[in-house]
Amino acid sequence: MLIKNKERYTGREITSEKDYMRRRDFLKLSAWTLTAPALAPVRLFASDEDKNKYTALNAVRNKAMSIGEKPNSWTEITTYNNFYEFGTDKSAPSRNSRAFKPRPWSVAIDGLCDKPGHYQLEDLIPAKKLEERVYSLRCVEAWSMVIPWIGVPLKNILLKAQPRSTARFVEFTSVYRPSEMPGQRAHILDWPYMEGLRLDEALHPLTFLAVGVYGRVLPNQNGAPLRLVVPWKYGFKSIKSIVRIRFTDTMPVSTWQRLAPGEYGFYANVNPEVDHPRWSQRRERRIGTFFKRETQLFNGYADEVGALYKNLDLEKWY
Repeated sequence: MLIKNKERYTGREITSEKDYMRRRDFLKLSAWTLTAPALAPVRLFASDEDKNKYTALNAVRNKAMSIGEKPNSWTEITTYNNFYEFGTDKSAPSRNSRAFKPRPWSVAIDGLCDKPGHYQLEDLIPAKKLEERVYSLRCVEAWSMVIPWIGVPLKNILLKAQPRSTARFVEFTSVYRPSEMPGQRAHILDWPYMEGLRLDEALHPLTFLAVGVYGRVLPNQNGAPLRLVVPWKYGFKSIKSIVRIRFTDTMPVSTWQRLAPGEYGFYANVNPEVDHPRWSQRRERRIGTFFKRETQLFNGYADEVGALYKNLDLEKWY
């Protein structure tokens, strides 16, 4: 694998005319990031006892797919969130998501597959087949958490639809409900939120569809009732409240790519050698701790996923 380390005044860091003309909207969006306190304090609007309000899930921990670090607390995980459909501030999702109704829920699976269809959540992810995985989630603003997710490998779901040989990518779409999601009433992002993976990334054993956290069903602010978790990529790839999964032969254009293509690429692999144009990615602070740590390539999962990118220039395809 070749990781280039050179001066970073490249073409992709030069603001395009389109991005420049949208700078006011983008600055509104990123203002909270630029002014966030250095220690990124968690704003406590819940207690660890609040998890008892959520339905318990039975799941067996997959130790082979879990890291050995202690998870962040329920409070940290459920009150410090990126979910712009409910607001851009980290504490906004836990405050503004109470009116959201995550059930009943169905997911459309279509595109280049032989068995498309609409699937009820309970049929798509049977409660008796859930597993727990403890993953590190790294966000692009240089903070991270350790989270005990509950769900199933995405591969289990995708293969049910029998993707065709011509399918090369998987596109995901979030729900669009501005009446229940106040952030969607603002023109901060192009709604609904969309993301994508290469098909081999989507089929990788680490890629996970989560329906729960900490032994309970997902709270609304964490992406209820169904969200993607790709542990070697930055958190914005973890699309929430998924309503559609589509197989395609062309690379999907994600929401963040449309907004700022010079800052957010399709791959979004955690790579400390490639800085975000406005901040370094070399170090991170685990929420709940004081000192920063060195960011690891692929968020510490290089042994598992490095082969996926052995012929890819990770600076060009960021």
